[in-house]
Amino acid sequence: MRQLAATAVLLALAAPAAARTIDVAPGGDAQEAIQQALLDAKPGDVVAIAAGRYALTDGLSLDVPGVTVRGAGMDKTILSFKGQQGAGEGLLVTSDDVVLRGFAVEDSRGDGIKSKGADRIVYKDIRVEWTGGPKETNGAYGVYPVESRGVLVDGAIVRGASDAGIYVGQSENIIVRNSIVEFNVAGIEIENSRHADVVNNVAEHNTGGVLVFDLPNLPRGNGGDVRVYQNAISENDTANFAPKGNIVAQVPKGTGVLVMANDGVFVTGNALAQHATANVMIISYRNAFQDAKYNPLPRNVVVAQNAHGAAGFAPGVPGGAQLATAMGGSIPPVLWDGTGDAALLTVTDAKVLSLGLKAGETPANARPAPADLNRAVAAIRGPVVLPAAMEAAAK
Repeated sequence: MRQLAATAVLLALAAPAAARTIDVAPGGDAQEAIQQALLDAKPGDVVAIAAGRYALTDGLSLDVPGVTVRGAGMDKTILSFKGQQGAGEGLLVTSDDVVLRGFAVEDSRGDGIKSKGADRIVYKDIRVEWTGGPKETNGAYGVYPVESRGVLVDGAIVRGASDAGIYVGQSENIIVRNSIVEFNVAGIEIENSRHADVVNNVAEHNTGGVLVFDLPNLPRGNGGDVRVYQNAISENDTANFAPKGNIVAQVPKGTGVLVMANDGVFVTGNALAQHATANVMIISYRNAFQDAKYNPLPRNVVVAQNAHGAAGFAPGVPGGAQLATAMGGSIPPVLWDGTGDAALLTVTDAKVLSLGLKAGETPANARPAPADLNRAVAAIRGPVVLPAAMEAAAK
């Protein structure tokens, strides 16, 4: 009997406490109230932030797994960082299985919401915005998961990021869907990541709509297996306002989709239109690097079954205006810099202009000419499947 009683005590200690809802309401010291709720939360708890505007003077952080941070809606619960004193992000998450849902972050001095090393994270109906419009001094990233396994961004709206509205970096198993990105430098950026689906999003009035990059000298490289499909990507016509030296500062105004130094990228079934430079660009990484494992060339890229509207009427590349004039007013919708193995690139739905560059050459050495990349389309891999609990959290 004594042994049974001891076992019961041990089981009771091991059992998780009942999940609680920690309510936060407007009024008082918003900074202390929200941060204390995030500190007090235990796995399974919900931090419910009521409708209202919360004036915050410093960043917030969450380091408890399994917590849901829930607002009353992206236009009702607003975390305003206009008075933020320190640099850094508005909200930083460093724990697994977190759900962020139904609130807005405005005017943070650094990134909007960053999650680092946070596996199986869900961003649902989140708005991040710099309300003063596109400015170099805005934060770099709006929604910013990095170094994570399992990322779901669903129904987000991001405006005004000086790098990327939605940036997923150095991660794997990613879905970005049903989101709106506008007036950012890059709308959506998938960087140094594997197995990503970018689907059913709207990217308008950014400098570039969707960027798929692989960069050297980062802890995780070899990005690829990315599908960009069924998105509306148009009128990405905002002048590039990224700080100088930033890699996206090189993105020409008027870019729909840009694939750089990546492997296995499918751009299919999108509506692409009104891009002054190109609806799709396929290029290599041109800056100097010393990463022996890095491949700067694009390979296994497929562009097929997209609807191409107007493009190439004011190309943002050296000599672009002369090129457009020489070709009757515009260049083809797909622009390839000419690097990489042409046999590993497929474009079936539009004409292609190659700049004829060799690896490492600058655009000043361009030898433009039409390129024929029309060949049989390789098999497209299946969709990214995330854990059922993540999908349930996004319902």
